[in-house]
Formats: sequence, C-alpha cells, structure tokens
Amino acid sequence: MNEIFENLYEMTAFSNIIAEPQFLIMYAIAFVLLYLGIKKQYEPLLLVPIAFGVLLANFPGGDMGVIQADENGMVMINGVMKNIWEMPLHDIAHELGLMNFIYYMLIKTGFLPPIIFMGVGALTDFGPMLRNLRLSIFGAAAQLGIFTVLLVAILMGFTPKEAASLGIIGGADGPTAIFTTIKLAPHLLGPIAIAAYSYMALVPVIIPLVVKLLCSKKELSINMKEQEKKYPSKTEIKNLRVLKIIFPIVVTTVVALFVPSAVPLIGMLMFGNLVKEIGTNTFRLFDAASNSIMNAATIFLGLSVGATMTTEAFLNWTTIGIVIGGFLAFALSITGGILFVKLVNLFSKKKINPLIGATGLSAVPMASRVA
Repeated sequence: MNEIFENLYEMTAFSNIIAEPQFLIMYAIAFVLLYLGIKKQYEPLLLVPIAFGVLLANFPGGDMGVIQADENGMVMINGVMKNIWEMPLHDIAHELGLMNFIYYMLIKTGFLPPIIFMGVGALTDFGPMLRNLRLSIFGAAAQLGIFTVLLVAILMGFTPKEAASLGIIGGADGPTAIFTTIKLAPHLLGPIAIAAYSYMALVPVIIPLVVKLLCSKKELSINMKEQEKKYPSKTEIKNLRVLKIIFPIVVTTVVALFVPSAVPLIGMLMFGNLVKEIGTNTFRLFDAASNSIMNAATIFLGLSVGATMTTEAFLNWTTIGIVIGGFLAFALSITGGILFVKLVNLFSKKKINPLIGATGLSAVPMASRVA
C-alpha cells in the first residue's frame, strides 16, 4: 500500500517542488504578474500571457518550458547535444514541446517582432509629431538609458554585443529588444525578453516613480494648449493627410539607405502606418494588421517569452544582472527625456510640459497613455 501511495506521489509535481523549492519563487513571480495584469490592469494584453507562460514553464514534468540553446544553437535533448536549427520541425515539436516550437520557429528566427511592429504602426498616429517636429528630439533624448547601460555593462565584463542587447531594454520596446538580441547575443534572449516585456508592462508604475522624483507640481501643470495659443506656431501644414501618407514612405526609404539592418522593423512599422493613413481603400489590410494578426502575434509572443522564465534560466546572477540593468536603462531613458524638456524650457518662451519627455520612451502607446 505504501508503495502505491509512493508511486502516486512521485507522479505528481509535489515531489519535484519539495526537492527543488526554487519552483515556488517562480510561482510567486507568476502570480504577482497575473495580479498586476488582472487586478491592477497594467497592460493585461502583455502581462497576462507572459505571466501564464511563466506558470506553465515551471510545472515539473509539464515540458512547457523553453530550453535555451547556446551561441551555436546546441541544446541538450535526452542526454545528446543537438543543433536546434538542423532539427526537423516535427522533431522540435515532439521532443521539445509546443512552447519550444513556437519560440524557435516564430521568435528566435525573428519572424514575430516585425509582425508586431506592423500592428504597432497601424495603431500609431504620427499627426501630433508632424505638427510639432521639435517634439521628436525629446524621443531621441529618451534613449539615454540605452547608451548609459551599454557602457556600464561593458565595464562590468559583458561583451560589447551582450552590452548592446542589455542596453536596448532602455528603448522600452519588446520587439526591438528581441530582434537586436537575436542578432547580437541570442544566448541572452530569454532573460532580455523577459526584462524588456516585464518593464514595458510596468510602465504605469515606473513612469510615475521617475516623474515624482524629477518634476515639480508647477512644471506638471503647464498647459500646452494655452502655450500654443499664447505663442502660436509660425509653420502651418496645409494638407496633413498627404503628409501623413508621404511620411512612412520617406522614412522607410531613408532608413533603407542609411541603416539597412533596421529595415525589417522600421519598414514593417511604416507599412502598417501607411495602410492606416491611406484610408478606406486599404481598410481591410489595416484591420488585419491592427487586430487579428497583431492579437495572434501577441498571444504567441507573450506565452513563449514567459516560458523562457524557468528556474535554470532566471535564478542566476547573469539574469538578475540583466533585470537590474534593464530597470536602470528604463529609468534613465525616462530621466533623459524629462531633463531635456526642462533644459529646452530654460531657453524657450513657449513652455513644454516635462511629461512629454517621458513619452519619448518607446513603449508605444503605453508611455503616452500613462503620461
């Protein structure tokens, strides 16, 4: 009888959890993320799939966690090292499970990030920026965290490529972080994706924290509509619709000429925006890009990114360093944008609310919505 109960006990996950209590830490993280996404409504479209992916990945015996390949694409399968890129698709699904199949075929190949950028482009209105082009410079200032953390990471012993992948978290854009890391440091993709997407989802927490430290109530009460009436702009756009159609075409062309490696992301972003701005003739394309395709990509991305957060991948000093560095990159980027606005206000009659600097954080459209 004892043997039967022992066998039943061994069949459950309890035996593994008691032997390796670190699983409990991962469950706690998953439950906290679910709480923030469901109860606090901090970007539930991102946080709920990621949190559930964390939960799925850490049930022993469930085979839902993503196994990270090394720099050469090698993974350990049943005691044998195999190259993930040389394995047939059905073998990946059969031997490594559903999450690994999604992760390696849709994310690590770089397929999903451009697809999500297309959806983001379809949801973005560049009109306010085109009406006041000087605001775009605050977006550049809000990239301070990327370069600061890159330099600090190199000094701490990361290679330049690893440091660049870590610093890009400060750009506050998950697809960009994934795409960059795939190219430069694929072995760090799991923790960097988790850090980037977790902080993106926590923008409603991080922005107010930084703003309270840097901005006075007087600065935050600056009414930019009143400032515009008091000091009207001398530049008038006669046909904004035509400009909004030309803009994505020109941006794609310029980027393709000067930074061709960025075309997969910027090109898809601008294509999504173009089909939006053309109007009724491309409404079906706009609707697909901004709804069904975007939603499906978000589900797959969130679940599989969460599934990379296993005890082996997350509970180590490298990952903890990436998470801390990612937070600093995020906070410094917000700081850079705000401080640059305050600097401009010192020399300008038309005052700008410093919160505009926080919107330079590239978590479209979360940063703007929070501000």
